[in-house]
Amino acid sequence: MKIIRLSSEDNVAVAAVKLAAGEKVKTGDQVVTVAEPILPGHKLALEWIGAGQSVIKYGYPIGTATADIRSGSRVHTHNLHSSLDIDPFYTYRPVFPDMGREPVKMEGYFAGYRRKNGTVGIRNELWIIPTVGCVNRIAELIRKRARKLLAGKEYIEGIYEFKHPYGCSQVGEDHAATRRILVNLARHPNAGGVLILGLGCENNRISEMEKELRPYNPHRIKFLVAQESDDEVTEGVRLLEELADYASTFRRRQCPISELVVGLKCGGSDAFSGITANPLVGLICDRLTAGGGTAVLSEVPEMFGAETILMSRAGNENVFKEIVDLINDYKSYYRSAGRPVYENPSPGNLEGGITTLEEKSLGCVQKGGIGPVRAVIPYGGMAKTRGLNLLGAPGNDAVSTTALAAAGCQMILFTTGRGTPFGTSVPTYKIASTSGLTARKPGWIDFNAGCLLEGTVFPEACSELEKNLLQVASGSPVKAELMGFREIAILKRGVTL
Repeated sequence: MKIIRLSSEDNVAVAAVKLAAGEKVKTGDQVVTVAEPILPGHKLALEWIGAGQSVIKYGYPIGTATADIRSGSRVHTHNLHSSLDIDPFYTYRPVFPDMGREPVKMEGYFAGYRRKNGTVGIRNELWIIPTVGCVNRIAELIRKRARKLLAGKEYIEGIYEFKHPYGCSQVGEDHAATRRILVNLARHPNAGGVLILGLGCENNRISEMEKELRPYNPHRIKFLVAQESDDEVTEGVRLLEELADYASTFRRRQCPISELVVGLKCGGSDAFSGITANPLVGLICDRLTAGGGTAVLSEVPEMFGAETILMSRAGNENVFKEIVDLINDYKSYYRSAGRPVYENPSPGNLEGGITTLEEKSLGCVQKGGIGPVRAVIPYGGMAKTRGLNLLGAPGNDAVSTTALAAAGCQMILFTTGRGTPFGTSVPTYKIASTSGLTARKPGWIDFNAGCLLEGTVFPEACSELEKNLLQVASGSPVKAELMGFREIAILKRGVTL
């Protein structure tokens, strides 16, 4: 297989291998002569495409030809431009794709930690959450000195601090969003104990954090104001000792699939992401939600150009209206900063063969499968509805994965075509789009979806990925955890005082 045509309506195909000028390639009964060298992942025209005509991939327009393109020629930034500068009018027309049969349900159990409030975590860790960036280094010192607590505490799986630069000199929605994200992380069931560390003079006061957390378990959440302690590091270690005693009482117990909340994310994408890794995760999403679990899809700007697909799958008209508001809010956000809505993909995406945001989005949304969208979650909100949820967050890896964790996702399925070592506060499971990436970066990649380009069928790969997902939920570490990547980032929209 040298080229991949994703839909019978497409007038372009994707090169699966490096193509030479003059080479003849075939898709179905059609034979095309390659007009110029084309790299793997890049597009070639299957027919004459006139200037101003739509270029079709995945069965949908991915932009407009800016020049005449002859059959066999490369289609990329030199002759294709986004059409997203025109806003469509959205109409509620529910259309649910026919799965052909009852969706396959994810079955079985995982070994999780059931908390006193009924939530379930897949890790039993101690977390230190700074209210403000001024105490980041104090949090690090407390964590380092407290590592000895793990000796003899076999059921505690690590101590981590989550540094960030905010919590002071913020106003309005930025200030409120920072507090919401940190409060929701403090509630996260992957943490058996949480130390909230403040300075004392910041805007994001511990008293306000405590008020928003109510009701909370005082055995699980402790507070420390550094300015009010003679030795904040020693006091922090003492509080972690109390939290460790509490967290060590928990054991892994059998939990049903319906207790899983999984985030869906892609980063460093290439043209194969939308062919292998993303649709594979989409199958997992459909199986998980059919089994009563919850999946959360984010990266709103990477829905632009594919948003009508999600709107057509809205579970009801109210959800449809919420999706419209979600999309329009992010378009307004871009324009308020004087930026066009189509200012994406990234340089790495372009090198990997993705040309326009529509093309990127059509690949991106495949992670959400084909089932109904049940709810829309605002930035800083939590997932409360089972099934597929959409979360208001940008495409930035650190910001969107933090928002997914704060929404209650116990783990994140993260697809990538270019590769990234990144990991957030919850297990971040990397799925490569090609075998080449998996071979080059074995320390980054947890699963190779590139096998789908080499003869493995989707049901077989899906079953293997599902098995791995349940192993991670039961305690098996992902590569980002083994490397120690534990980062968070918070969205900033407004001014800094």
